[in-house]
Amino acid sequence: MRRDGNPEFIEALARGLDVLRCFPAGRASMTLTEVATAAGLARPTARRILITLEQLGYVRGGEGAFTLTPRVLELGMAYVGSMNLWELAHPHLRALVDRTHESCSIAQLDGSDIVYVARVAVPKLVTLAVTIGTRFPAAQTSLGKVLLAALPAKELERVLAEPSRSGITPRWQPNRRELTAALRDVRAKGWAVTDQQLALGIRSVAAPIRDGDGKVVAAVNVNAHAAETTVETLTGHHLPLLLHAASAIAADWDAWHSRPLETVTR
Repeated sequence: MRRDGNPEFIEALARGLDVLRCFPAGRASMTLTEVATAAGLARPTARRILITLEQLGYVRGGEGAFTLTPRVLELGMAYVGSMNLWELAHPHLRALVDRTHESCSIAQLDGSDIVYVARVAVPKLVTLAVTIGTRFPAAQTSLGKVLLAALPAKELERVLAEPSRSGITPRWQPNRRELTAALRDVRAKGWAVTDQQLALGIRSVAAPIRDGDGKVVAAVNVNAHAAETTVETLTGHHLPLLLHAASAIAADWDAWHSRPLETVTR
């Protein structure tokens, strides 16, 4: 049965993506029954999909279980590569990390969640592990607040109506009035800070990355452990460095997308 009324919808493709997404973080392998249950599919359907993915190189089977292969990374990196965001941002993130001695990341909005698309980390004990592709609820993160605050009113309503797909239960559960006030504060300041709203021990400050038209296309943050870094240090020392990095990334972004393109004809 189709998941929507669009006659162009390809259910088989959707089921294949469901299978890829059902492998949880930290789980090396899953049996056929576990995959079928997690993806909500009949065992014969799940088996055919796994065999197809195995032949394509995205899944490896053996000893009664299936594991994802590194080739799955190509799917996510195709997006990052098409945006050229990693190449543009990496030197600026690296410089920001060197000056703050904290992990720094870039994220974009996907529904009511943020998804990390670039990151330079320092080895520290943190409550939640973060890698490229990690997804968190937007409202409880500094990155997410920056991105949500930039949305037009109707778009914000649509985004907030979508349930989070992160699997994380945040500490802060704001009502709509509280969230509206928080986003108004972000718009007024031009940056956002969070203090252990997502999880205990995590505090961060974020700023927008804008394109040449002034549209917010991503957000960049400095993330710290609450036991080591105060809010005053985040906003007093790290924030000016962060704003400079955001401006530099935005300038490179605009230069890249404004570059003249050559048309090669045979």
